[in-house]
Amino acid sequence: MDKPSNTLNLFGSRVKELRKAKKITQEKLAELIGVEQQQICRIEKGGCFTTMETLEKMAEALDVPVDELFNFAHHNETDALLAELNMLLKKASASQIKLIYRIVNDILK
Repeated sequence: MDKPSNTLNLFGSRVKELRKAKKITQEKLAELIGVEQQQICRIEKGGCFTTMETLEKMAEALDVPVDELFNFAHHNETDALLAELNMLLKKASASQIKLIYRIVNDILK
């Protein structure tokens, strides 16, 4: 995935994370900031960006400063680790994958 798309995905994930933390539906957020619910859906899926005016309204509705909408450093680390893990798994044999699966499954129980 290229840089702009990844940034849009991270931004969308952050908006969704903040919205859910405030227990606000997409419909309610859309109503609060004066856009269609489909626009919120597209933003959260990383399909589009928005205007500065809408960013300011979104931040106000979510009760955060505008820069908090772009605070996705924790996503970068997790995404990087998952990507690296996926690359390692692609190099593993079938028996290694089964062993890794059992270990991970035991850890996550």
